[in-house]
Amino acid sequence: MIVDDEEAERMLLSAYLQRQGCTLIYGRDGLEGIEKARAFQPDIILMDSEMPRCNGLDACKILTQDPRTYHIPVIFISGMTAPEQRVRGLLAGAVDYINKPFDFNEVKLRLAIHLRHKSQPQPNTAKQKVPATTTSHRHTIVFHSARTYLLKSLSSTPSMKELEKLTGTNSKHLNAAFKACSGTTVYEYLREERMKEAKGLLKKTHLAIQDISHQVGYTDSGNFSTAFKERYGLTPREFRQQHS
Repeated sequence: MIVDDEEAERMLLSAYLQRQGCTLIYGRDGLEGIEKARAFQPDIILMDSEMPRCNGLDACKILTQDPRTYHIPVIFISGMTAPEQRVRGLLAGAVDYINKPFDFNEVKLRLAIHLRHKSQPQPNTAKQKVPATTTSHRHTIVFHSARTYLLKSLSSTPSMKELEKLTGTNSKHLNAAFKACSGTTVYEYLREERMKEAKGLLKKTHLAIQDISHQVGYTDSGNFSTAFKERYGLTPREFRQQHS
């Protein structure tokens, strides 16, 4: 199934895929895509991310959380290729991303890969729950995406609100993903990374302790010293003296 509000784009893909022997279904926006996916159960969905009435991201979330359609792979086809946009597409449940304008060799290859690995729906799918592996996959994507933003600069990490916006999720899901992947909350993970970085700087550099505290995200060196002692049992000064 091709879901795209631009007729020219739909026809361009159609002409190519029909030559490959595909039987096609069409949707002109996210709502029509959802309705037809439930009715026709296509093998795979190529979906634009920006559409009227219901955009591709929202439609993909609905499809991948619906027991009737969760088994259908969704590939986004979009000209929006910034890393954060691609991450949001994957977080919405898509399995892949194809950039516009299309390279038809890439389209053919990606379709072949995902059709080969597509899991078949089980009997009585209406009564089935979305498998745990889907949730695990999303946790992994959220964790690695958020981790990239957190570790980009420990001196100025994004707030939870900013992190929610950057990853396209909320604090509850962020903490659940971090618990699943690292056994800690977002805050606990960040604090541990700051302490590890501070320990390395104390060992390997001659930077002033106040400078190190700022470099790992503490505006107050007193708070930094307290946190460091709680973690390692020594103040930063005592730690440096012990390892000099």
